[in-house]
Amino acid sequence: MYDELKKVWSEFTGPGGPFEVETVEVGGCLLKAYKAAPASLREVWLGSAGHGDKDYLVYNEDRWTFTRAHDEVGAAAAWLAEKGVGPGDCVAIAMRNYPEWMLAYWATISVGATVVGMNAWWLTDELAYALEDSKPKVMIVDAERLERFLPVREKAPDCLVVAVRVPGELPEGAVPWSQLREHPGELPDATVDPDSDACIFYTSGTTGRPKGAQLTHRGCVNNILSLAFSNMAFAAAAARANPTTPTPPATPSAPAELSLLVVTPLFHVTANNCVAHSATIAGGKLVHMYKWEPGEALALIESERISNLSGVPVMARELIAHPDFDKYDTSSLKSLGGGGAQLQPDLVKKIDDSVKTARPGTGYGMTETCGIITSISGDFFIDKPESAGPAMPVYETRLVDADGNDVPTGEVGELWVRGSQVIRGYLNRPEATAESITDGWLHTGDIARIDNDGFIFIVDRAKDMVIRGGENIYCAEVESVLFDHEDVAECAAFGVEDERLGEEVGVAVMLRKDSELTGEGLRAHCEGRLARHKIPRYLWLGFESLPKNASGKFLKRQLRDEADPKEAV
Repeated sequence: MYDELKKVWSEFTGPGGPFEVETVEVGGCLLKAYKAAPASLREVWLGSAGHGDKDYLVYNEDRWTFTRAHDEVGAAAAWLAEKGVGPGDCVAIAMRNYPEWMLAYWATISVGATVVGMNAWWLTDELAYALEDSKPKVMIVDAERLERFLPVREKAPDCLVVAVRVPGELPEGAVPWSQLREHPGELPDATVDPDSDACIFYTSGTTGRPKGAQLTHRGCVNNILSLAFSNMAFAAAAARANPTTPTPPATPSAPAELSLLVVTPLFHVTANNCVAHSATIAGGKLVHMYKWEPGEALALIESERISNLSGVPVMARELIAHPDFDKYDTSSLKSLGGGGAQLQPDLVKKIDDSVKTARPGTGYGMTETCGIITSISGDFFIDKPESAGPAMPVYETRLVDADGNDVPTGEVGELWVRGSQVIRGYLNRPEATAESITDGWLHTGDIARIDNDGFIFIVDRAKDMVIRGGENIYCAEVESVLFDHEDVAECAAFGVEDERLGEEVGVAVMLRKDSELTGEGLRAHCEGRLARHKIPRYLWLGFESLPKNASGKFLKRQLRDEADPKEAV
């Protein structure tokens, strides 16, 4: 099976292959890229017009065909251009996964401007920081985000405000989305530099401030082809190894009846770059949910004939464990899995056993790679359930030690990757960019090993980070808030394993002498300072100093290994 994969890989990516790889110069570095990749996301959107009357966006009773979506995007883009928005400008989007998110996204991309994806969980202070950092010309918000934006509107006094699904009278200066939707005009002409910023997605910062990752058009379109390559290469190799399995057509945009459930936030690369981009180019349907609820998801899978569900692992686990699972028709499902965190090996098998028509699949990637680095699915995932799969063809990979030296074959090291999908850098953060990217090599912060088949296994995390339900939470951010409390003498945050969310935030705290602080009181201190998902679920309070190494750093691995969730407050 693995020999067949190597042959398919070579055929697909070699000269004349559908995923032929070439070398391009970007920022002084020679990087791998797909020869067939569109020049920009604008071309991706323009090409999708050919899907015509096929359903594109679905939300409750609302439906947009590709034709309707193109009309609306064209009108919104004409409005943006009339307001002076173009290449080099930013448009911020802060809302739930409404269809207007995607419409605003494509309108912005198509005039050559940059989308700033605002985290919908952010509190007002975090929103204010991103506004000052990105300086958007236009802010497109729903009702909840508008309420958080208004107290800090002075941070962006010249920013035009567009309200989506906001009932009642709008504040002065704000206009409804209908004004953009009904604006006379069509999609204006624009020239888009492939290495310009398509979107800026913020990642949690090690110092408590998020960093705006600059995802380029080149990076995003190459990610689309990486996803297509993965789907077709694994299926073709498995089919050759087992001739009774039909071989899929080997073209990047092979026609298929795609219907995808959008279950993770569109301000992340999983939903936006991996789900929405792929559906758009292939003529797929995007079915939006107000929020995740496994019972509702099952109903939508049946009614909308969902073929692909890509979320965080807890979603697949809750779906197949739902008491009403067998009452719904899930036969349309072809793929179930996702990213944001590694699928546990038991879940890989449960997916394969529970949904007879669907195969398990996952992708390992980062905001900083515009989507996936590796991918694995089907028989290969069943055979190597602990692996994240091989790196996609447009990546070079290295495993390095703490000094940046390559480690011998078979040993573990920090995974570094280089290729056309790596971000340009972090907005207004040259020091952070230099720290994370060396001569085009992105330091992933993940400790890995690579087997003889080229499959990557993530074994640990170098970054001091908790991944809760696919959301990255930097421990330093949590610790900085706790240290603000006068009764906290020492604290160390770390991840606590959680069956549902993968990890929860836990913190060991040394209190100052005579303190009467309780867990409830410390969490109350976090309210308004940390987004709700970052507030520690587990707290261990005591008066003894926390264990440290010779350099004075907290021994978090020891704390994590010794911490008993049953003893937490």
